[in-house]
Amino acid sequence: MKQKTVFLCSDCGYESPKWYGKCPSCGAWNTLSEYHVKPQTQTRGVLASTAATSRTQNPPVLLADIDSTTESRFLSGIGELDRVLGGGAVHGSFVLVGGEPGIGKSTLLLQMCQEMCRSAKVLYVSGEESLRQIKLRASRLGIRAAQLFVLAETDMDEIIQETDLLQPDILIIDSIQTVYRRDLTAAPGGTTQIKECAMSLMQYAKRHSVTIFIVGHVNKEGSLAGPKILEHMVDCVLYFEGEQTGPFRCLRAAKNRFGSTNEIGVFEMSDRGLLEVQNPSAAMLAGHPTGASGNCIACVMEGSRPLLAEVQALVAKTQFGVPRRTAAGVDYNRMVLLLAILEKRAGLFLSGSDAYVNVVGGMRLDEPAADLPMVLAIASSFRDKPLPEGVMSFGEVGLTGELRAVNCAAQRIGEAYRLGFHTCIVPDQEIGDVPPSMNVVRVKTIQQAIAAVL
Repeated sequence: MKQKTVFLCSDCGYESPKWYGKCPSCGAWNTLSEYHVKPQTQTRGVLASTAATSRTQNPPVLLADIDSTTESRFLSGIGELDRVLGGGAVHGSFVLVGGEPGIGKSTLLLQMCQEMCRSAKVLYVSGEESLRQIKLRASRLGIRAAQLFVLAETDMDEIIQETDLLQPDILIIDSIQTVYRRDLTAAPGGTTQIKECAMSLMQYAKRHSVTIFIVGHVNKEGSLAGPKILEHMVDCVLYFEGEQTGPFRCLRAAKNRFGSTNEIGVFEMSDRGLLEVQNPSAAMLAGHPTGASGNCIACVMEGSRPLLAEVQALVAKTQFGVPRRTAAGVDYNRMVLLLAILEKRAGLFLSGSDAYVNVVGGMRLDEPAADLPMVLAIASSFRDKPLPEGVMSFGEVGLTGELRAVNCAAQRIGEAYRLGFHTCIVPDQEIGDVPPSMNVVRVKTIQQAIAAVL
């Protein structure tokens, strides 16, 4: 029987009967690769007769008859991870953990096994490390779990077979790019292999109510490697972020079918593995300079948690015709926009100066409430005048230089008061109950905000 040849896009998984230089689906160039598909052994008539006489194992049921009174969850033993998952992992869920190489994905999952093995049976499957390497890493992290089983295997059929024999409560695959199916001719890590292996794991998780965690690599653009359908298959997508040279790591949920996607977990990498940061605001502000221009404290909301972060700016006279702009931890286009607003509305001649903005600790501030702290830090550096000690700010800046209201103002001010700040520069909005000793300065424009502190 003749083999069928298809061409698959390595970026989006688009399938085509012929080769294209440019993918018709995603527009990427030179991403279509040739794969051979084995023909079906059964004829169409046999398949039709079999489908007519057999009964599916999962017949349809009435929605009213489905029991969903309680959502079965279990705690991982790591409070920051449970926060991001929405209060713990759900039984039978399929979770994808992605991040840069060496960021700590395998370390996080191995530390998670320490607590979970006290009440559950865990199977840790590694396709990247040998059993001896896993043992050495577990010894370094101080992990001693009696119910933790380890398997070094990359064949998906073997993994499913061993899982059936062991019947664990939790299955961890490290990583999905290393496993493969023997009946496919594609190489491991390819679009077809990742999609088919993930589909097998998803079906196994739902059928046997086994919670599965898989590790996913990222490509050079920072997105998860493999087809986009991989993120659609799973129930939760967790991203592990942070600077490898810095101590702090942030765990974010890009997708969560069982909880919010706004929560984050903060960890600190040490020689004993990942340590939970119970007070991220105090950790981020450690080493905050006093009497230095070009820095301002911002308060952003990450889910239900207010976090304080230090925004630093450096404005220097340019030596070239075109000034340089650099942003780390904030959106570059947003920074350029605020520089234009400062020049147009506040009279600060910034078009002849280089501007650099950085968020200390490897944090990334995507919330509009970080606009006002960025503006004050840039103005402080431009005038080379430090902000008064104990000042915190938040607020969104409009194109006309006005300040817009943000949510959870009382929570932000309460967090600043708890950490010893006594003055808050905020938009003119309804705030609610604030500590009586806190000096809340309401301003309507960036000109008023700069005049209040500089």
